[in-house]
Parts: sequence; structure tokens; C-alpha cells
Amino acid sequence: MNSQPAPGLDVLLQNARKRAGLTQEQLAGLSTVSVRAIRDLELGRVQHPRRETLKLLANAMRLSDARRVELELAVDAKAAGRVFQDIYGTGLATPPPPLRPLIGRRAELDALTARLRADHERLLTLVGLPGVGKSRLAQEAAGVMHAQYGVPVLWVDLGDDAEPVDTAHGNPQATVTGWVRALVRNGEEFEELAALIGSKATLIVLDGHDASPSVTPRLLSLLRVCERLKILTTTDRPVQLPGGRLLPLAPLAAPTAADLAAEPLGGSLVADRHAVELTLSHVSYMRPDFLPTDSVVTTVAHICRALDGMPQALEAAASWLLLYSPQQLLDIARTTPLVLLDGVTPAAPGSGPTLGERLTEAVTGLDPRAAALLRTLAELEDPWTMDGAARARGTSLAQTARDVHGLLVRGLIRRLPATAGDPVGFTVLNLVRAALDARPATRAAELAGAFAD
Repeated sequence: MNSQPAPGLDVLLQNARKRAGLTQEQLAGLSTVSVRAIRDLELGRVQHPRRETLKLLANAMRLSDARRVELELAVDAKAAGRVFQDIYGTGLATPPPPLRPLIGRRAELDALTARLRADHERLLTLVGLPGVGKSRLAQEAAGVMHAQYGVPVLWVDLGDDAEPVDTAHGNPQATVTGWVRALVRNGEEFEELAALIGSKATLIVLDGHDASPSVTPRLLSLLRVCERLKILTTTDRPVQLPGGRLLPLAPLAAPTAADLAAEPLGGSLVADRHAVELTLSHVSYMRPDFLPTDSVVTTVAHICRALDGMPQALEAAASWLLLYSPQQLLDIARTTPLVLLDGVTPAAPGSGPTLGERLTEAVTGLDPRAAALLRTLAELEDPWTMDGAARARGTSLAQTARDVHGLLVRGLIRRLPATAGDPVGFTVLNLVRAALDARPATRAAELAGAFAD
């Protein structure tokens, strides 16, 4: 969707003067800037006024920080850092506020915030499948660093469907974040950003780093210049950045086959099963008439297992309860789970790939060697071991371990709980199996035929 061009300095200045209820003569008297100079600025005859002139006019009109930034950006976007210097701090640089509580992830959150607080950890990357909750975990960790430790957070959404920054409504946080996002996306240098951060403790979050991999060399230079800067990136594809640390994020814990076979069922499936707890919260909003009886909880637990405890998939699946019963939903999740991934409500135009498309691309976009290994592993009986994978592939244990590790970091396979002394077991995610077996038929056709007689 095309956005309207940003207003120029002439329009911004004229609008600001009118909002202040001043004539050109009155503004000239308050600012000590001549009426002729003000008139020339408002007529667009002067494109590059002195910064001191803008400061005098802004003070006279009592402009907010955001309005001052707008004027500076209208003159020279590359000079934005100079005006941010005066207002940069914890109050300006804030992470986006969460709209819902974080369910589960306590261990992951503690581990991530501990690394963000450690002096020697400065470049961290959360990696995992689309929909696993990387952005939400990063948002929670950034909120902890900001609220508890007073660290300014520059949150930069690098997704193609990120909302354009609207500086016309007096939001200085959006303005500074938009400036940083433009630096990253447009391939510009970071000298002014480095001057802005300086020696201040700061966290930059690049959400969706897949979209701008070419920025890595400039990020490393920024880390060298700003000694107290930390950078946290989220990505679907693991890339080991020099000096950085990869933090793989798996789906939420879902009931195992042994859990579902045990008695009694119902409430016992919620304890320490965060996927079930999360799904039940979505069910309570979507269908408040569904009481959490043992039968409902048990069916939800089976759905969670079928959808691998993938947070965004579970939320999308719950939306289908407007059309189907829990048991019908479970039948779809077991047979054609991909049709549930994008929910009932169509995505907004221009919102980018859907979860189903992104997940399918994560599987189909593998290199031939990794794809062949994944197909072999999907055919093994669960849980399979590293020895079993090596025998099935006819490769050495060392080579198999390296290849399986790559799939594990990407989140395509899952490590299963094991008792002491037993070999570690693994499984390929059900959603990944479905993506491997996906037919060219459309999801709408699959869904229409899910309950066909």
C-alpha cells in the first residue's frame, strides 16, 4: 500500500505556527527571526536553514520533542541524530508494550535477560520457525531491560509489512525508531547513530533480521564504537554472526504421547504444559461458552500435540472454533494441519506472507542435502536417535550429527525428554511433516473437503 509523502519543511512550519495561534509577525517577535525569513521558509524558498534558526522558531512555538524532530528531518534526514541527542534516553527509546501476558517461556526469558545483562554478551540472535514466538520473547526481554534496569531500547521492525512511521501525530518514540529503521533498511552508515548512543547502555532489537542480512558488517562496527551497546536480532534462518551467540527457540511444551495415554486426563494436562494453557486462554476468548471440562481440556491437549505447541498456530486454530467443535478441530489438526495456520479472518492486504506460507517456505527452502535428510528423518519411527539417523542416511555419525544439528537449530526437529542414561531421542514436527507432504491443492479446497462424506 502506497503511503503519502511526508510534508516538507514549509508545510510543517506553517502548520506548527497556526497550531500555536501565531501570525508570522507574532512569531518573528517571539523568536527574533525576521518576518521575511519566516515567510521565505513557509513559501519553500529556503530549503536548508541554519539549525539555530529552527531552534529559535521551535522554542517560540513551544514545540514538543516530536515536532522538533519533524522539522530537523524535513531539512536533512541524515541530521536527525543531532536533534535526538537532546532528547535521547529511557523515556524516548522504549520497546513496544505487550498486548497480552506471556504464557510459559519463563526459563527462556530468564536465560535471555541474563545474557543481555552480562557484560561479555553483546550480540544475540533468537532463531526458530515462524510463529514460534521469537518476537514476543524478545519484546518481553526488552521490556524487562527497560523497566527494571533503565536501558533505552531501540526496537526496529524489519518486516516488509511493518507499519510506516507516522511522525505527524507527536510520537517521539516512533520518530526515533523510524529513523533507525530507515538507516538499517536503506543501507546508510551508522555514524550519527553511534554518536547518539555513545557510551550509554542501549539495547537495539532488530526484529526480522532475515530481511536485512547485509547490515551485519555495520552492526559489528557499531558494537565496536559503542562499548555498552547490546544487539538482539530475531530470525527464521540461523546465521552465526561473528562474536555472536545463537539462541534457538523451540515451540512450547505440549503433552507427550505418554501424557495423553495416562489417567486421569483433564486438569492434569495443564500443569507444566504451557501450550495447553495458552490454547485454553484463546478458547476462553473465542468461545466463552466452552467450560474447561476434562473432555474439552483433553481434546485441546491433543490439538496442542498435533500442532507441536506452536504458539501462533494454536491461536489461529482456536479461531476456527467459531465454525467447528473441538473434536472436529482435532480431526483437522491430525489430518490437514496446514489449513488451520492462518485462522478464519483473512490477512489484511499488503500484510506480507501468512504463517502457513512462511512455515512452508522454511521447509521447502532448505538446500537439497538438508531437505533429503529431513525427509529421511520424517519417515523414521519416533523417537529416533542419532545412531538411527546415521544408519538411515548411510553417513557417518559425526556428519549426521552436524546435519541434524542444523535442522534442530532451525526448529524443524525437536529434542524429546529423556531419562538419565538413555540416548537422546528426536522427532520431526508434525507441521513440518505436513509441509513436506503438502499437495498443490489450495488450503481452501482441503478445508472444504476435510469433513466431506
